[in-house]
Amino acid sequence: MGLFDKFKNVFSKKEIVEVESYEKGLAKTRNDFVSKLNILNSKYKKVSNEYFDELEEILIMADIGVNTVMDFVDRLKKRVKKENIVDSKDLLEIIVDEMFIIYVNGDVIVNKINYSSDGPTVILFVGVNGVGKTTTIGKLAYQLVNEGKKVLMVAGDTFRAGAVEQINEWGERCGCPVVSNPSKDPSSVIYDGINKAKEENYDVVLVDTAGRLQNKDNLMKELEKINRVIGKIIPGAPHETLLVVDATTGQNGISQAKSFKEITNITGIVLTKLDGTAKGGIVLAIKESVGIPVKYVGLGEQKEDLRVFDIEKYIYGLFKELDENE
Repeated sequence: MGLFDKFKNVFSKKEIVEVESYEKGLAKTRNDFVSKLNILNSKYKKVSNEYFDELEEILIMADIGVNTVMDFVDRLKKRVKKENIVDSKDLLEIIVDEMFIIYVNGDVIVNKINYSSDGPTVILFVGVNGVGKTTTIGKLAYQLVNEGKKVLMVAGDTFRAGAVEQINEWGERCGCPVVSNPSKDPSSVIYDGINKAKEENYDVVLVDTAGRLQNKDNLMKELEKINRVIGKIIPGAPHETLLVVDATTGQNGISQAKSFKEITNITGIVLTKLDGTAKGGIVLAIKESVGIPVKYVGLGEQKEDLRVFDIEKYIYGLFKELDENE
C-alpha cells in the first residue's frame, strides 16, 4: 500500500523502537479491527450502501464514536464518488488516509510538552481515581531523568489512601525526589514543592492531584486554588495540565474529558492502558469530542511504555496487517 510506504519512509532508525511499541500496544485493537475489515472486504467486492452500513458498525465498535464515524463515512462516500472507486480493496488506503485527516482536522498538532524557557516547567496531572495518574507521573519522571533533566515529583493527592506511598515508590525507582507533607490540603503540599523546585533549580515539576469528579464544584475550587498557588510562585505556571484517561473505559473516558474541560484548562490528554483494549479508536473519538490533543499514550506496563503520541505511528500500528495482507 502506497500510504504505508510513505509512513515507513518517515520513520527514522531511531524511531523504530517506538514504531514497534505501537505495533505491540495496538495488537488487541488491530486484531479485532483489521480482521473485521478483511471479512467486510471479502463479503463485498464492490463498494455499496450495505458496505458502508457495516463499515459504520465496525468503526463504532472500535469506540471511534458515533459522530466521528458519521462524519468519517460521509467523507469516504464523497471520495468514492469523486475518485470513482468501485472495488472495496481500493477503499482501504482511502480509509487509512481519511483517518489521518480526521484526527488532524486542519490543526497544527502539538504533542510536545510546553517547556518553560525560564525556571522550572510545572506539569499538573488531573483525572479520576484508577486511571493511572500516579503511574503516568512515575513513567514520565523516568523518561525525563534519563534525558538528563532534574525532576521533582509532588504528592498532591492527599485524598486517596496509598497515593503518597505509591508516588514515593516511583521516586525511588527513577531516582527522583518527592515532596509530601502531613497536611490534607493539597495546595499546602504543592506550595512546598513548587518553592523547592524554584529554589533548587529543578527543570521539571510533576504534580499529582486527587481524582474526584463526583462534586464538580468542589473540584473546580480545589483546582483553581492549586493553579493560583502555583502561579504566584512561578508566573505562567502550570505550563501544562494533562488529563489522564483510561482507554479501556471507552465512552466513559470521553465523558470524563468533557467534564474536566468544563472545570479547568486542559492542555493535553494522556491515554493509559491503550494496549489493554480492543477499542483503540478512542484516540480519534476523544480528539474529535473535546478538541484536545493526545500527548502521551500508555502502550504497556513497563516504565518505558509511556510514549509521546504520534498519529502516523498510531495509524501504522493500527493498520499494519492490512499492509501485510496486500
